[in-house]
Amino acid sequence: MKAFIAAVVLGAVVVSVPVSAQQPPATAAQAPPAAAAPAPAKPPVATFPQGAHFAYINIQLIAAESAEGKASTAKIEGLRAKKAGELNDRNKQVEANQAKMRSAVLSEDVRAQIQRDLDKAQVEIQRMTQDAQAELQELQNELQMDFQRKLGPVIQAVAKEKGIHFLFSQADSGLVWADPGLDLTAEVIARFDAAYAPIKPAAPAAAPKK
Repeated sequence: MKAFIAAVVLGAVVVSVPVSAQQPPATAAQAPPAAAAPAPAKPPVATFPQGAHFAYINIQLIAAESAEGKASTAKIEGLRAKKAGELNDRNKQVEANQAKMRSAVLSEDVRAQIQRDLDKAQVEIQRMTQDAQAELQELQNELQMDFQRKLGPVIQAVAKEKGIHFLFSQADSGLVWADPGLDLTAEVIARFDAAYAPIKPAAPAAAPKK
């Protein structure tokens, strides 16, 4: 998982009035502002065909638009940003040592020690990169399994309520065209969010008036 904001500017038209010698000059008349254009009508919501026993859902859209999917994406991006920051800090240290190496006033012993530090840092960075990729993959697998575990009963409940015999994945079924009313994606997302909506903390009680 967008809001679109349309701005309407109202303009005024000034009309010039001819002036005769016997009449005092007339003030300019201002036409009323133009009426705002009516908002475009929303397309009619497709209804589920009566008696249909086939339907489909868009799993990718559910993952992108549902609250659970967005929360999982935020966790992955948070870990990715953290690991990228750690690698950037280590790379800055390497760049600082490389800058020292270019200095002509270093002794051979100091230069050799900096080179050893650079070699060690290169190995550490490579290991940090591999560990970060493994940790991200592990988190992604864990979140995906949890997502599927929660989503499965929701899909099953919606399918049973609709009397569905077969429910297809839009991306995996080779679907070329289908009645939009057979798309249960929005209904599954709404039911999914309702089933796992985060519990909001109770508002603190107002202090008694003295």
